[in-house]
Amino acid sequence: MEVNLNCYDVLALDLDGTIYVGDEIIEGAQETIYKLRSMGKKLLFISNTPTQSRIDTVMKLKKLGIEAAIDEVLTAAYLTACYLNENCSDCKVLIVGEKSLIDECQKLGIPCTNNPLEATHVVVGLDRTFTYETMNRAMQAVINGAALIVTNPDPSCPVAEGQFVADTMAIAKAIEVAASGKITAIVGKPSAYYASKMVELLKCEPSRCLIVGDRLETDILLGMHLNIETCLVLSGIAKKEHLAISSIQPNYIINSIKDFIL
Repeated sequence: MEVNLNCYDVLALDLDGTIYVGDEIIEGAQETIYKLRSMGKKLLFISNTPTQSRIDTVMKLKKLGIEAAIDEVLTAAYLTACYLNENCSDCKVLIVGEKSLIDECQKLGIPCTNNPLEATHVVVGLDRTFTYETMNRAMQAVINGAALIVTNPDPSCPVAEGQFVADTMAIAKAIEVAASGKITAIVGKPSAYYASKMVELLKCEPSRCLIVGDRLETDILLGMHLNIETCLVLSGIAKKEHLAISSIQPNYIINSIKDFIL
């Protein structure tokens, strides 16, 4: 079924797999964003990435020819810092993750430590320099009673030429198993926390919003939780064969975001 954009005032657009894959923009994405803005649509860029701050995302989009304001962007790194700030008073956080996650926590004044015996929380995001030593330190903190917080539930992430790389949940599960512990909270899509922050920014009736993304278990499920209609793009993780065996079903299916302007 064709998407009638006149039915929507706001489009919440996933990024990796929807607007770009890795560092390569998806064909037609730049033109589509321009067209949507020219139609007066409000846009919100929603990402589960823990390796980009909001400003990192704005700069990446700009390099790809897409203008975005910082208050149009949600990332798992930023929202994890918000979650800690709002829900974990007097915390001391051991971070397994990259600079953007650390930066977002520092901006909100979240106390951090590398000492597993001091940590009240272990926060796990994608860490592309993850080592045995890192896992062991996080494991010790969890065994010592630290809560295990995960930035996003993605086990893998699409990269160029149809390939994939391991994502946050692969690392988080290694720590969880090593510590014989249990993940306390997952911040990213489709969590209730992510949904609440998205609703705050949308300021729109759910019936006038559309979520566009490439993952059934995050983007599409988020829409189902919020009673917001969804559009699955087949340019990232999910493929038609996944739809046949999943209970999570989008309202629309398109090959890629450029189909909006064809």
